[in-house]
Amino acid sequence: MIKLKKGKFCSRRYKMSETIPFSDWEKLDLRVGKILKVEDIEGADKLYKLTVDIGSEKRTVCAGIKEHYSKEELKGKRIILFTNLAPRKLKGIESQGMILAAVSENESEVILLSPEKDIGIGSKVR
Repeated sequence: MIKLKKGKFCSRRYKMSETIPFSDWEKLDLRVGKILKVEDIEGADKLYKLTVDIGSEKRTVCAGIKEHYSKEELKGKRIILFTNLAPRKLKGIESQGMILAAVSENESEVILLSPEKDIGIGSKVR
């Protein structure tokens, strides 16, 4: 077990994914974004439809974080967005990226990743 803040622990049982070459890491385009709008999706208990500003454009992203964040907590939040992930339709909505989050082993805790300090929208994460 690894001790985290506030007396929480993380199990070492998480199996690491296979090793990838550095060239695969370089393909990822991760950007700082700001959530502008949060909407419910009809018939979706876990999903929100988010409008995210990444500086050069605004993206629509579907995120399964409804059980962990209220609309009020999300609006205006700076997050890290995987921008060059292939689009995917969820509940009839094209999701144009993925928001990064830390997730506990049993998925009971989901914490969105965000910059520690203020940095420009669209800044690249590397």
